[in-house]
Amino acid sequence: MNAIELKGVSVRYRSEKVRSLKELVVRGLRPSRPFFYSLRNVTLAIANGESVGIIGSNGAGKSTLLRVAAGIIQPSEGVAIGRGSIVPLMELGTGFEAELSGRENILFNGALLGRTRAQMRAQMDAIIEFSGIEQFVDAPIRTYSTGMIARLAFSIATAVDAETILLDEILAVGDASFRERCDERIRKFVREGRTVVLVSHDTDAVMTLCRRTLWLSHGEIVGDGRSEDVIREYEAHRSDAG
Repeated sequence: MNAIELKGVSVRYRSEKVRSLKELVVRGLRPSRPFFYSLRNVTLAIANGESVGIIGSNGAGKSTLLRVAAGIIQPSEGVAIGRGSIVPLMELGTGFEAELSGRENILFNGALLGRTRAQMRAQMDAIIEFSGIEQFVDAPIRTYSTGMIARLAFSIATAVDAETILLDEILAVGDASFRERCDERIRKFVREGRTVVLVSHDTDAVMTLCRRTLWLSHGEIVGDGRSEDVIREYEAHRSDAG
């Protein structure tokens, strides 16, 4: 059984219109296309229990693919299927209320993830301890640093008993000690047979945590296979392009 399936998925957006003659000249006298594609005709399957990395340059479509898999974005074309409980951890601070405390936001964020207050209260101490924000947990979230928000967001999302976890660049924030704890928690999920999909520019982290890697370029999958093989090809391509 597959946790995630995408069949011929494309995501397109309407291009901005040229607003002045000056802008047209700057663009080289070429009128803009009516649409641009963030994903184009993507077909893939991620099996239950797989750990999959997604790499590619900025604008390659990585985050869009993750949002389609999470059901946040509906495809313009094709079909996206997600089975079982899926928890996305993407934009830092999404689902947090700035004026609420960290403790209150644990309950609030848990509700957004479909968990009851009783379920979140039962995990409250473990979430706070893992995040390392004990001193600040009763202060408003607006007083937190980006790293503190990242730690709390990761702690909440990974405390929820989900079958599939989608992570978008979350490991890029935080100190080395916390990143190692995140890595270990992801490895634990893999050992437990959960599905993990990780978008990251850190190819070392992808190599360590993911057996399979997808390489996206201009909204299309150009590499899919063992992490060491795909990452080697990707790094060679970047060296040649540089």
